[in-house]
Order: sequence, then C-alpha cells, then structure tokens
Amino acid sequence: MSVEVKVPVVGESITSGIISTWHKKDGETVSAGEVLFTLETDKVSTEVNSPEAGVLKTQAAEGDEVKIGQVVALIEAGGAAPAPKEEAPKAAAPQAEPAPAKPEPAPAPKAAEPAKPAPAPKPAAKPAAPVSEDGRTTRKKLTPLRRKIATQLVNAQHTAAILTTFNECDMSTVMSLRKAMQDEFVKKHGIKLGFMSFFVKAVVDALKATPAINSRLDGDELIQNHYFDIGVAVGTEKGLMVPVLRDCDKKSFAEIEQELGEYAVKAREGKISLDDLQGGVFTISNGGVYGSLLSTPILNPPQSGILGMHKILERPVAEKGQVVIRPMMYLALSYDHRVVDGKEAVTFLVRVKDCIENPARLLLGT
Repeated sequence: MSVEVKVPVVGESITSGIISTWHKKDGETVSAGEVLFTLETDKVSTEVNSPEAGVLKTQAAEGDEVKIGQVVALIEAGGAAPAPKEEAPKAAAPQAEPAPAKPEPAPAPKAAEPAKPAPAPKPAAKPAAPVSEDGRTTRKKLTPLRRKIATQLVNAQHTAAILTTFNECDMSTVMSLRKAMQDEFVKKHGIKLGFMSFFVKAVVDALKATPAINSRLDGDELIQNHYFDIGVAVGTEKGLMVPVLRDCDKKSFAEIEQELGEYAVKAREGKISLDDLQGGVFTISNGGVYGSLLSTPILNPPQSGILGMHKILERPVAEKGQVVIRPMMYLALSYDHRVVDGKEAVTFLVRVKDCIENPARLLLGT
C-alpha cells in the first residue's frame, strides 16, 4: 500500500514553497516520523516527516517549487529497500521448430524478465544555474524567503514616511559591569551576559517613556500597544529573520539571554517557526556584529520604529573639558513620521542612551 506525502500547510497566506533538501533519497527505507525533506517558504523553513515506515519514492526534486497539498513522494508501506541485484536463474527457453530457409531466431528472453514492471520515472535532475558564455555571471531564481524580504523592504519604503535620528552612547559602564559579573552570571544561569539584553531592557524603558513609538497605523486608525514584544534581527544563510522576544518587560536579563541563545540555535538549524516571527511591536538590529559603524535601518512593517546598534569603537570624546578615549557606539532610530514626531523620536533615543550609560536605571526603574 502506498501512502502519499503531501506538502503541509505551514501558515496562513503561504501557498507554495521550495524543496531545499531531501534528507532521504529515492528508494531508501524510512521510519515513521523520520525527516524526509525541508520545505523553504517565504517566511520559514519547515522539516516534513514521514507519515509511515516504508520505502521512499520521490516525485519532486530538490529545488522544485511545490504547492501546498501537492504530493511530492510516496511511501511504500511495509516495503524494504531494494536488495542487491543477483543474477536470475536461467530458465529453459522454449524449443523452436527448425526452419532451414530462415535465419536463426534471437535467443528468447529470460523467464523472469517479462514479469518485471517498468521502473517508475525518476524526477528530472534540476538543471544547474545558467552560466553566461564567458563565465562572468550566474543566473538563479530568488528563494521564496529572499523574494519576501525584497518585497517587504520595498513596501516599507513606499508605505511609511521613514526618518532616522542618530545619537551615540558610551559603553564603558556596561562593559565594566559585564566583565565584573560575567563569571557569576554564567555559573548561575549557564549562559553569557551579552549586550543585547541591556538594549532590550533599555528599549522597553524608552517605549514606556514614549508610547507613540509603541503604536502602529491600521488604515485611518492608530493602534496603541500595551505590551512589549521585541523583535531581534538575526542574519542567517537564507536571509534576515526577526524572531520575537515576548513580554520583555516581565523578563530578567538571564531569561532574555537564554531566549536569544535558543533562537540563535533554531536559526542555524533552520527551525524558526512562523509563530516565532509574528507579533513584535519594535525591532532591534545589530549591524555592529558585522563591523558596521553607522547605518539607517529600514522599518519592519507594521511597526513604527527600529533601533540600529553598531560597532563599539574606541575614539576620543570630550568629557569635563578633557579629551578622553571611550568605547563608543553610534545608535540609529528609524521611525514612521506619520505616527511619531521628531521630539518623541529624539526623546526615545536619548532615553536608550541614558539607560545604557547608566544601567542602574534599568534595575531601579528611575
């Protein structure tokens, strides 16, 4: 009995995806629940498991774009992988009456051969990406995720009045605090204390001080959010993803760091789900991990604000009439000017700066 393997429903509005990897090959024996293939969509990658134990018969190749509900394989339930071929025993060919005037007939086929069914056609190999004749360029289709990212970025530019304001913060205090508390923090929580948890808590504090940034437009209505789900942009080999940390106002530094660590693992393994990416009210993007000194981040619709973190760089600054060297970071806040006024944007960014330069504010709520 054959069991159909269909492309599953992986989220509303998702109608198709690409089979990025077959983890089991055509003709191999699989167990029930074993991962068969990875489906890459415009939002997430999903591993699809075998519904039955048996022999896999693929009906789509790696790289094929497939529709939700499409049959991409069959499982021959209870079957076994093909055994090594052995030479079939020769059967006696039927004796033919001699015909002297005619040429000798060709040898009759072996008895076992007519009983063999014709082999099922295998999916055509995916053609290699076209290369120009001179070898200077290669052309290939965008993945669904990359197409989605491109569409969202263009739509954000077309549908919002994006403006960016800048500031800088002295990272000395936070760096000293991390150094002093790192060993004890790791011993107690099993994870390192990073910079991102400080910025997440600082953003929550600043959103409370400037509620306009924690809102969004919906047609001709303004929706004010009263919760603090913060998205953190994560770069992966397949593109940018923004998993969301829920209720950050109620989480400790350790809980935020642990959740960030879990998302990092899921991103590397391609296991971030659609639910992980939905519902954020504000986004933080850290271009500093790639060496960016300054940038203007693009909004993540329908949110009204995004904070860009950058590389920490020692440079001379004026302090009490003296030139001193400090580890400085540029901060950039891009915001939707339809919703947020310049005064509110500057107030927000100054509040983030104050919280980072004086982290005791985050502990004491001052």
